[in-house]
Amino acid sequence: MTSPHQPAGSPPPGCPAHAGAPPHTKPPATEPDAYAPLKLYGPEYAAEPERFFRHLRQFGALAPVEIAPDVTALLVTDYRAALDLLHDDTTWSKDSRAWMETVPADSPVMPMLMWRPNVFYSDGPAHDRYRQVITDSFRLVEPHELRARVHHAADTLIQRFGAHGRVDLIAEYARLIPLLMFNNLFGLPDSYSEQLIAAIAGMLDGNSPEEAAAANAAYESYIMELVGAKKAQRGADLTSWFMDHPNDLTDEELIHQIILTMGAGNEPLANLIGNALSRMLSDDRYYNTLSGGALTARDAINEVLWNDPPLLNYSAHFPVRDVFFHGTWVRAGQLVMVSYAAANSQFDTTSQQGPSSGSGSHLSWAAGPHACPVQRHALLIATTAIERLTAWLSDIELAVEHEQLEWRNGAFHRALVALPARFTPITPDQAGATPWDSSPSSSTPSEPISTARQRASAP
Repeated sequence: MTSPHQPAGSPPPGCPAHAGAPPHTKPPATEPDAYAPLKLYGPEYAAEPERFFRHLRQFGALAPVEIAPDVTALLVTDYRAALDLLHDDTTWSKDSRAWMETVPADSPVMPMLMWRPNVFYSDGPAHDRYRQVITDSFRLVEPHELRARVHHAADTLIQRFGAHGRVDLIAEYARLIPLLMFNNLFGLPDSYSEQLIAAIAGMLDGNSPEEAAAANAAYESYIMELVGAKKAQRGADLTSWFMDHPNDLTDEELIHQIILTMGAGNEPLANLIGNALSRMLSDDRYYNTLSGGALTARDAINEVLWNDPPLLNYSAHFPVRDVFFHGTWVRAGQLVMVSYAAANSQFDTTSQQGPSSGSGSHLSWAAGPHACPVQRHALLIATTAIERLTAWLSDIELAVEHEQLEWRNGAFHRALVALPARFTPITPDQAGATPWDSSPSSSTPSEPISTARQRASAP
């Protein structure tokens, strides 16, 4: 447990003084206070996290931060140090139970960091066992079937706002696509999707503890209905495959893998879609793509993964012993997180799409044994959702200046509050193909994007 007289990042009793730390000098008034752990929450951080990361680099590879009121951590901002940590599951554990005893149970970061019997917060054989269930089950989802499911989800949402000519692409599209997808992939019919959407929205946007608690109860009810339905009758879905996997999950383990997969897949995937759409609709390099330009939805996604990753900071780890790591003493059990965004932006870039050659891969999927196990599926969903939207709404554009967009508060995510856009309205009875004509198994609009754009702009 942290001593009140021993700041985060200081050496444990009996160890040499901190090595490589800069002198504690006051930064300019426009910069964060160097004397205290830097707060990774609030509107200033949400608006410009890279400025905060630049300040943190003065401490070396690890820097003291506050991720919620009175909850501190060490943040890894160096690319090489991040890789060393992420690949070393001997020194670093994912088990947060001892750390949880040092933090208020009602801390707002607890849902993201509390221990559960799932692949995120397990080590060794238990982690391998859980991960194999997830990877083996997702391997049974064929890419062409997944793409068709995304098309159906995208068309369902576009039908809701297509005739309006205006849309908030976060609340009405990016945030809902993953929920519709997971409801479908885990084996419940579309009629259950609204129940899942309402529960997740309540947990994300609850204005009071009572609202958040009610939303959490609704989410648990959804999960229990899902598991009950699949126990009664298996299907070609992730829930059934989780249940029937030879690693033989208990009921508790099954529920926690489902909750983890939905949660880890929902928020980051929604942010990835929203952040990529933001770039595409505010940059002529992408706008021109709709009429044959050079850059694609996949380019926008790659640019986001380098520069605006859906999760800025995560990969919570706890050393199993006192360790001197890249110039800083870290105490056993101390919370250390990786800043994917800071590590990615450490290198000089030659373009907005990524770093210069030789700087390695981005860390937005993490790395090592706990790297995202379903990267391919996430990329396919995000890319297809964006392509489907821009195919049907080929003249879509931002309804505000890009500089007016606001980012949500929080230490973990990089997420827009809203993404207002406008476009030429479409209706079911207009000439040519529309989302209303598509079936769940349809794969593409009946005309290419370039043709659709020409038709939309025709007098």
